[in-house]
Amino acid sequence: MAGSPKVAIVTGSNKGIGLAIVRRMCKEFSGDVILTARDESRGRTAVTLLEGEGLQPEFHQLDIDSRDSIATLKECIEKSYGGVDVLVNNAAIGYQQPAGVSWCDHVTSTINTNFTSTLNLTRALLPLMRPHGRIVMVSSMDGTLDILHNDLQNKFSSDSLTETQLVAMMNEFIIDAIAGNHVSKGWSYSPYAVSKVGLNALTRVLARDISSSNQSNVIINTCCPGWVRTDMGGPMAPLDVKQGAETPVYLAMLPPGSPSGFFWERKRKVQF
Repeated sequence: MAGSPKVAIVTGSNKGIGLAIVRRMCKEFSGDVILTARDESRGRTAVTLLEGEGLQPEFHQLDIDSRDSIATLKECIEKSYGGVDVLVNNAAIGYQQPAGVSWCDHVTSTINTNFTSTLNLTRALLPLMRPHGRIVMVSSMDGTLDILHNDLQNKFSSDSLTETQLVAMMNEFIIDAIAGNHVSKGWSYSPYAVSKVGLNALTRVLARDISSSNQSNVIINTCCPGWVRTDMGGPMAPLDVKQGAETPVYLAMLPPGSPSGFFWERKRKVQF
């Protein structure tokens, strides 16, 4: 769509690091910034907060666990903007098992939201990414390969790993974890940590796919924002949300020709 304004989408951004990312993008990104939230009321409250600071984010309801919600967002973006310039995949659920939630539900929901739903959203919006678009996965140092047994490390880090194989491995973890034998099979005890390993591996897989496609100038990276004082990070974390937003925003604003498919912390590439 000729003449359409640039647009950046930040998922799970009504609070915490996501809100801080939107706040900074509104100041630095030369286009519209869309704040998304599963709960419309909380999302609009966050928009009102930023408007009170003189910023002008847009709002769109988005539940990344719903394919219908993803489809609605895609349709709206395509109609209003014709494409996407930045996608920051921040939406995730934490590693603490909620009271009253079974281990089975905890495992399934964590992998589905943090990995599968993020993959679904990225795949849905990837065809809309404009030249020099940026995709950022907000991950964690909990998702480094050293939490896994050597055999699994080799599988997740393989340069020939495909998206289909990666999805199968994540489903294998769900089966093993529900059966209670995941640790003995080389997995981490934590579903959250495994979900982030999957997200980091997915970034590498997608970067390879993108580089061999007609969208080779689209850059995708994953990052750890640090240990941040949020609902997930807790009150003892050393960083505030403004500091937590620094690396994701840095990656969202990388210049053309920058590295793609890497894991970053404190604006530096680090070992996955």
